[in-house]
Amino acid sequence: MAGFTFKGGIHPYEGKELTKDKPIKRFVPDGDMVYPLSQHIGAPAKPVVKKGDRVLAGQLIAEAGGFVSANIYSSVSGTVKSIAKHRVATGDMVESITIESDGMFEAAPLLPVGEIAQMSRQEVIDAIKLAGIVGMGGAGFPTHVKLSPKDPDKIYYCIVNCSECEPYLTSDYRRMLEEPEKLVAGLKIILCLFENAEGILAVEDNKPDCIRKLKELTLDEKRITVKALKTKYPQGSERQLIYATTRRAINSSMLPSDAGCIVNNVDTVVSVYHAIIEKRPLTERIVTVTGDAVKDPQNYLVPIGTSYRQLIEASGGFISTPEKIISGGPMMGFAMFDLDVPIIKTSSAITCFTKDEVAKYKPSNCINCGRCAEVCPGRVIPARLADYAENHDEEKFLEYNGMECCECGCCSYICPAKRQLTQSIKTMRKLILAKKKK
Repeated sequence: MAGFTFKGGIHPYEGKELTKDKPIKRFVPDGDMVYPLSQHIGAPAKPVVKKGDRVLAGQLIAEAGGFVSANIYSSVSGTVKSIAKHRVATGDMVESITIESDGMFEAAPLLPVGEIAQMSRQEVIDAIKLAGIVGMGGAGFPTHVKLSPKDPDKIYYCIVNCSECEPYLTSDYRRMLEEPEKLVAGLKIILCLFENAEGILAVEDNKPDCIRKLKELTLDEKRITVKALKTKYPQGSERQLIYATTRRAINSSMLPSDAGCIVNNVDTVVSVYHAIIEKRPLTERIVTVTGDAVKDPQNYLVPIGTSYRQLIEASGGFISTPEKIISGGPMMGFAMFDLDVPIIKTSSAITCFTKDEVAKYKPSNCINCGRCAEVCPGRVIPARLADYAENHDEEKFLEYNGMECCECGCCSYICPAKRQLTQSIKTMRKLILAKKKK
């Protein structure tokens, strides 16, 4: 297999054997469902229901609060219990709609979407916006915005991120194995929006079964190719993925569309299929429940709004009290201190470890070994940037291209001095971005 890749990167323990052979199970929640109004980048959604209203599964409960925003739909039928702040996985308190499920899952009418063969480009984008689809691989960028570049004729590649390079996660892997037809069909819908574009299904070569299936399905598709990427973290990072598949480079001041590319995650593309072909809004997603602290790790198809705690209980609970619980994977995820928080559109996994391996290490002084620079996919010097960040030297941080960091964690992983390099750089980047917004 060809080894499309990028410079730098690491090979952490994958941990995927815990769930890779576990088929997707449909999870049926009970009790209260919580829908934060900020499940995406951009303006929070605005409630269109009030306390006491009865709602149906698939009914709009909050509408986009601007162009860069997204609709939110109920995933259950029941009664609106409250509209108030509720804690989310990051620890923040976010304005949320709480619905008391009646357990009946009475469905709302399908979306008013036409047949794809008769739809114009704008009608397809409007339908994707109506369905509330956002990037489901992490950041949650509204998909209708991503599919509306300034010049559609200058988009030459529509890339589907099938790499799933984050350790322990297997939700995309199972989706590709179990529903590859929907993935290919979703990509074909996106390609309808860009006449000059080639579709690329970019899969790491540690998933030969997925590569084989997708190649079989696209054998007669002249505009779609399957590319086997070298297995390496962070192969799925947007900049690295674009370079690996097209040899086009972008930096922090550019959008993928500036390089003629559109990148979407597997679940996002399948959600496009659901919206256009099945006329269903985004109300569920696949979540991997994994880690050595979980009794029976699984992949679940989960209604958005479900509590993390219910998923842990469905997986048999904990073998022993975990020292570390992460929303997402160990490289790009974030630690949690409360399981009574909702699954949202961007929730890919919950990873639970019996031991907190990172906490037991005490950082020491930099030994100037240069390993962080060797593995950095952004081609910067993390040790130096971390020094500038810790000393609040914004000028030097910018001079040494600190904004080119993609916060992948490779430098912290490889550092023999166990310095928290990524965390320091990430904090400085947030401060600089906040200043720019002001």
